[in-house]
Amino acid sequence: MIYSVKGKLIHFGQDFAVIECGGVGYACNTTLSTIGRIQGIQGDVTLYTSMIVREDDVSLYGFATPDELQAFKLLTSVSGVGPKAGLSILSVCDPQSFALAVASGDSKMFTKAKGVGPKVAQRIVLELKDKVSKETALIGDNSNIDFSVMSTGNASEAISALIVLGYSQSDAAKFISGLDPDTPVEEMIKQALRGLA
Repeated sequence: MIYSVKGKLIHFGQDFAVIECGGVGYACNTTLSTIGRIQGIQGDVTLYTSMIVREDDVSLYGFATPDELQAFKLLTSVSGVGPKAGLSILSVCDPQSFALAVASGDSKMFTKAKGVGPKVAQRIVLELKDKVSKETALIGDNSNIDFSVMSTGNASEAISALIVLGYSQSDAAKFISGLDPDTPVEEMIKQALRGLA
């Protein structure tokens, strides 16, 4: 297995990058966010990789951070989510947003990705909810969030309402996770609006 590739970026497109290592160009399928991070780098670039082997294909998938690679591996572990859908999802949300969306039950976040419908998005939330809450690396600076509280009906509804009101999912989740899970939804929203103002 190839853990990472390090070398000069010699070519890239919307969904791939070619990294030259020791005279060999490795084509890595990747996300828009990784392309954005590496395209201006003059020196060596490092991509953390996952190699997927099938009967008729061997493909390398590369990511700018280990967190993005971990999120990709989690996504592709879900039945019905292939590598292309995984890349598409990680092109519209970073690993922390992905983890928060799963933990808060926000399946709509994933339907923004090309080729991901509501059923697949709901399956991602259902299959990964327990796994993501244990992946502290993905949570990053959101490690103070109590994911068990966020998965309750009231907290999930309150977070959704705050997102509709224009607050980021991360801010809403951080605030709501600090409230008593038995607090009525309306009261959670009122307290969050006071705290976030």
